[in-house]
Amino acid sequence: MTDLEGLLERTSRTFALNIPLLPEPTRRQVTVSYLLFRIADTFEDSVEWPLGRRLDALERFVRIIEKPQVGRARRLARIWTRVPPLEHPGYVELLAEAPKVLEAFVALDPEARSVIGEHVVRTAKGMGTFVARAGPTGDLLLRDLADLREYCYVVAGIVGEMLTALFLLGRSELEEVRGELEDRSAEFGEGLQLTNILRDSSSDAGEGRRFLPAEVDRSAVFALARQDLGRAVEYTHVLQDAGAPRGLVAFNALPVALARATLVRVEAEGPGAKLSRAEVTRLVAAVETALDQGRPVLSPDEASSLA
Repeated sequence: MTDLEGLLERTSRTFALNIPLLPEPTRRQVTVSYLLFRIADTFEDSVEWPLGRRLDALERFVRIIEKPQVGRARRLARIWTRVPPLEHPGYVELLAEAPKVLEAFVALDPEARSVIGEHVVRTAKGMGTFVARAGPTGDLLLRDLADLREYCYVVAGIVGEMLTALFLLGRSELEEVRGELEDRSAEFGEGLQLTNILRDSSSDAGEGRRFLPAEVDRSAVFALARQDLGRAVEYTHVLQDAGAPRGLVAFNALPVALARATLVRVEAEGPGAKLSRAEVTRLVAAVETALDQGRPVLSPDEASSLA
């Protein structure tokens, strides 16, 4: 786990913050799944590779998830890092260490491995359909709000569905609320993704990724993100009320709290606006205090308090 958590810290700030909150074996399962999704994201986001190579990498990645072969993964890792798809050193390191991530994936409990493999493959294949739509320069343009939502489902909604399936493994106390969690899982992921898209819209456009359709008023996207994050709050409260382990509740509450506060900030100040380190620390403390006191996490006013 030490090597995997090092990769996690170098490829994600938010998930490196909240994955360690999870109880085992979910912590290891989510660490491995995050790194696999991040590999697929790296191919989708690659700015240094031509379209054909990005599609080829996604197809090969799907095959090694469906039929894991560590030796084959080593050969692919050498190919992928010879001319890296991105300049980000953490992502390049992750591609180099893909065989190690695959070994960890194969070592998981069969039921967890099946859940993760199914959802990673669905996302990687879905990413391929969007990458294939890019123009000659690799630019991706989404057509309308429905197209944006389909993209968010592929890259984040499926992740929400996978996480829910992992949370339910071996936790009989959550069976009564399975339907409530599953009904909200894709919207949870969509809300986080829309917040990221709104925050990063200027920098994404500079790299040829225009996720905000030109014909859609930005206010409609903010409204959808707020609605989705409201569903994410409900999801977290369902977990808390059902007696889920503290770490499971905290894992879900923290990104929602950060996303809600970020959305307020971006709507007020525009793309690129971010929370300060002190504000992040304050939100983490607020979640922990609510859990300590047995109060509902994610109070209605905690996002606006940072605006």
